[in-house]
Order: sequence, then C-alpha cells, then structure tokens
Amino acid sequence: MGAQTGRPIDIVIAEKNPLLQSSLIRLLDADDRFCLMAATADGERFLEAIERIPFDVGVIGWEMPYMDGRSVLQTLRGRTDLPRIVVYTGSGNPDVPRQAMTLGAAGFCSKREAPEQLLDTVLAVAAGRMVFPFIDVSSLAADPLAGLTPRERELLAALAGGLTNQQMAGQLDISLNTVKFHLKNLYDKLGVGNRAQAVAFYLKGRETR
Repeated sequence: MGAQTGRPIDIVIAEKNPLLQSSLIRLLDADDRFCLMAATADGERFLEAIERIPFDVGVIGWEMPYMDGRSVLQTLRGRTDLPRIVVYTGSGNPDVPRQAMTLGAAGFCSKREAPEQLLDTVLAVAAGRMVFPFIDVSSLAADPLAGLTPRERELLAALAGGLTNQQMAGQLDISLNTVKFHLKNLYDKLGVGNRAQAVAFYLKGRETR
C-alpha cells in the first residue's frame, strides 16, 4: 500500500512503552499530514491490525512482547499489498538496520533521533523511498557469520554440537548468565529466535562455503 496524493498518510503503530506510545499518538494527531488508525503494544496486535485495517505505513518497535519486530517482518515476508514498515527502536545493536532491511522493512529510525526524524522517515517511506542509515549493501548477501565475535562463533559451534547452556558454561569456563548474554547477541546478529534456528543457519552456512 502507499499513500495517495492529497490525503493524510494512514498509520498504525506498535510501541510497548505506554509513555512513548502516548507521545507518538500526540505527535501524529497534531500533524494533519498523518492519520493514526490504531496504536498497539506488541507485534501480535499489530499483525491483527493489518488484517482488519487498511493503512499505508506501520511504525513498529524491534523489541516487543509476544512478537518482536523481527518476527513481525518474518511473518509478513513474501506477502503483497501490505503497508510499508518503519522500524523505530532504541536498540543499541548496530546490526538491527541491516536485519530490518534484509527482512523487508522500508525504513529505520532510531529513538535517539529527534521525533521529527521519524515523521520525515514516514513521509519518505509513504512516497516510495527507503530510509536507512548507511549500510554496506555488500554485507546483505555476505555470510552473516562473518560478523560474529570469536566467542559467539564458539557458542554457535557448541550449539550445533548439541551442548546445553550449562555444558557450554563449563566448557568455556564462563557463567551461565554470560552464556545467555552471548546467545542473545548471537541470535540478534543471525536474525533468529531460538537455538534450533541458529543451528539450522550454521549448518546451512557450512554447506554453502
């Protein structure tokens, strides 16, 4: 979908933080270039809105309850006649813009930017443009494993070997919490949601090398 010339841009937002959600509602309601159709708190309700309401642009978080931004984009991937999606997040993971672009988002805006930057991003996306911070596009087709740290590579190999978190902690002489911390970063970088998907990604990567 795309906004038609001469009418407001219809928007649905998915923002988990109630205070920020209220601020976004006020920001959009105060600007006659936009028409806020719905505000949701998580990815599942955002997907429900897509099925119920025609709109032009969706503004979603990356870290949300029930279904996060990555899962939303994965669910929508391959479908046609959908709203364009802008990922709006405060995540400090520098790989999120690349992941969002790879999964089909039309734009990315950091919550560290001024609110007006989000409005500009929505306007550009509604007009058919893509808006992202600089991304080395060659990395989109490159081996994502290349971006892993040595520790993350060790953990991925251990996952593929069937080790539990506790076994990995003992083998690498690190705490269980440290294992969980590294696994979360690993999953984020690979764009997966659990260990089974990470192992499948790892095995597929080995087959293609």
